[in-house]
Formats: sequence, structure tokens, C-alpha cells
Amino acid sequence: KMRSLAPGIKLITSFSRDSWYRFFILLLTFVFYTTYHLSRKPISIIKLHRNCSNVIHPADLNITDNDTWCDWAPFDQNNYQNLFGVLDNCFLVAYAIGMFFSGIFGERLPLRYYLSSGMILSGIFTALFGLGFYWQIHSLWYYCLVQALNGLVQTTGWPAVVACVGNWFGKGKRGFIMGIWNSHTSVGNILGSLIAGVYVSSAWGLSFIVPGIIIAAAGVICFLFLVESKQEQKGNKNKDFVARRVVRLSFIFYLPIPSNHRSKYHPVIFAHRVVFILQGVVEFSLCLLFAKLVSYTFLYWLPLYIANVAHFDPKKAGDLSTLFDVGGIVGGILAGLISDYSGGRATTCCAMLIIAAPMVSMLLWCGALVNGPYALITTAVSADLGTHECLRGNSRALSTVTAIIDGTGSIGAAVGPLLAGLISPTGWNNVFYMLIAADVLACLLLSRLVYKEVRGWCGYTTRLRG
Repeated sequence: KMRSLAPGIKLITSFSRDSWYRFFILLLTFVFYTTYHLSRKPISIIKLHRNCSNVIHPADLNITDNDTWCDWAPFDQNNYQNLFGVLDNCFLVAYAIGMFFSGIFGERLPLRYYLSSGMILSGIFTALFGLGFYWQIHSLWYYCLVQALNGLVQTTGWPAVVACVGNWFGKGKRGFIMGIWNSHTSVGNILGSLIAGVYVSSAWGLSFIVPGIIIAAAGVICFLFLVESKQEQKGNKNKDFVARRVVRLSFIFYLPIPSNHRSKYHPVIFAHRVVFILQGVVEFSLCLLFAKLVSYTFLYWLPLYIANVAHFDPKKAGDLSTLFDVGGIVGGILAGLISDYSGGRATTCCAMLIIAAPMVSMLLWCGALVNGPYALITTAVSADLGTHECLRGNSRALSTVTAIIDGTGSIGAAVGPLLAGLISPTGWNNVFYMLIAADVLACLLLSRLVYKEVRGWCGYTTRLRG
């Protein structure tokens, strides 16, 4: 008589090979994008400009200014908030510009090579920022250049990981699956805060070098193990590059398609335009701009706000700021679940943003209500639009659609911290008013899509014209 299999083995063998691949890809891309955010976070933790008069200084040190001796030049002057704002913007502006091109490269290059090279380069530039501590570099230009280059290579991550997950998962429970998966953003921010917090008061260089090593190591793992789709993309590599570029420009700028390319490419361009206009790429992109403005202002300025207002030491302020990200994990999953159940992506985003407006100063709730729509737009919505049925046979359009949406959102990510740096000297209350205004604008931009979804629920159908 044969003995029955152990329950654990039964469970493992009950899943198909395809299911294991899906789980493996979900786990790998989760880890990869966690490391991207883990390497971005330290800059907000070392921003904690201290009052050095409370710090015991070494006996052999000749001190000229009792308040700034322990701060790192050139960030030891009264304009340190503006200088940190410049650093943030070097990264974020480069990231926003790079994102619009990243989708185009993501379509043309194998995602495994593209993602792994991006992660290794991100690791190098993140570590170079930290090495400024050991090399005694006090030039603002060095840190600006490293941040800008890091911003450019970090654009490799998002379009690539969303394209991978979109290729492997169907549309049914995409919001819920991607809601859980998108917690990598918050997990990365939390781990980045905790790792940077360990070294912030002793050797801040390690706050960057350790995350740099982690993301570079993840890049090697990506090169060894990533499978980008069920069938690795074949063919289409030798198409005429000039023809594709002409057609792509005509799509983006709504120019007439040259007659010699029209018959071959017109259906694809028409499909792109249909998705672009009817499915709300523009509205979701602009909504994300304001949602990211709020989220990134918190990401970059929250530790400094806590340190200044609550007078916590750097490590405690960094740890407490992770509450916003804990809320973000819950919010992303909740937004995905509600939108899958209701079928209303735009309505879910709008409702959460409306509730978020009066709660900007409550870290946990605001994190959930702002990061929920942000997570939904950058994952499930991008994947829905990029794999729309009228783009069938052109799945790599997912990479471009993702890049367009996230690239537009990244403009907000660049503007938010810059405005916070300019407004914060006039009082932190004014920063919160700015965040509330951005939140309200994000809601208003979705009003057409919400109206459309509500009409759908009430049994109305949109009549096609022409």
C-alpha cells in the first residue's frame, strides 16, 4: 500500500509550472523594485541638518562655529534646505525626463538586459554619493551630477517591471495582485529609512554605499533569473528603425503618417490613439502628477519636518516617517481590491483622494489614501491601458504607456519637493495647504472618467459617433 504524499509536497505539486513561473516573476520583480526605492530613500534621511551645539565634539577639533561644526559642507549653512531641494531636483528632473525615453528603450531592448544594467548602474551612482564622505568631497556639483545620473538610470526600473508583470498576469484580479505587489515602493522606503538611519549619525557615507551594493547585487540576480514573458519575444528585431521612429513621432505629436509607412503601421497608430484618448491616459497621467507631488514631498521632506517640529533626533525622525509608507502598503492593496470588485479604477482613485485632503497631517491615514491611487494608476491602470485589446499583438506598448503615465507623474515628483523647499521657510502649515490643493486638483482631473464609470454602473452605454 502506497503512503500518501506529505501535505506540503501535495500543495507544491498542485500548482502548474505556469503558476510557479508567475509567482517567481512576481517575487523577483517585487524584490527588484524594492531595491530601487531602498536606494532612493537615504537622501531624505541624511537631510537631517542638526544643531551641533548639542553634540559633544572631539577635544582635538578646532571649532569656528558651534552650531554647524558637525554638518557636512556645503550643507552646513543657513540655506541648507534650498541646497537639499536642488539635490532632490537634480534626481527628480533627470528621472522625469528620462522616463519619457525609458519606455521607448524598454520596447526595443530585452527587458532582462535593460533592467539588470539599470540596477547595476544605480548601485554604482548611489555608492558614489556615499563615497563623497570618505573622499572628503565638499563640492555641490559632484553630488548634483551623481544624483542626476542616478535619476536617469533609475528610469529603467518602472516600465520594465510593470511590463514583466503585465505580460504574466491577466486582467481579472490585476488590481488586487498589483496592489499587493506595489507595496514594494513602501517596503523599499521603509528598509531604506532603517538602513540609512543606522549610519546617519556616525558615517553617513554607508547610508548610501550599503543600499548601492544591495541594488547592484539584485541586478546580477535579475540578469541570471528573469523571464520577461511566457514566450520570450521573438522576431520584430530587424524592422526598419527609421520607419518605426517616424511612425512613433506621428503618434506622439498627432502628425499625418507619411504615405510610404501608412499601410504598414496605420492600424497600430490608430490603436495607440484610441487608447490614448478614449481610455483616459491623459487624465490618469495628470492625476498621477498631483498624487506624486504629494507622495514625493512626504518622501523627501517628512523626516526633516518631524525633526524640526517634534524635535526628534535624526534616527527617531527617520523611523517615525516610515508610518507614511506603512499606510501606503495598506492603501495600495485596498485600492486594488476595491477597483477589482467595483470595476471603477477612476472612481476608486477619486474617492480616496477626496478623503485624503483633510487628513494630510495624519501620517498613517494620509499614506494609505494618497499612495492607494498612486499605486493603482502606476500599476493596474497602466497595465490595463498597455494591454488593451486594440493593442493586441503589440504587448510591448505596455512599456511605453507605463513610461508616459509615470513620466508625467514624475514631473509632479520633481515639483513637489522643490515647492516644499521654497515654502517651508514661511511655515510648515503653508506646505500642507499646498499638498491639499494638489490633492483636490488630482480629484478634479478624474471627474470625466468617474462620470463615465458611474453612467456605466447605472446601465448607460457610451454611444460611438461616426
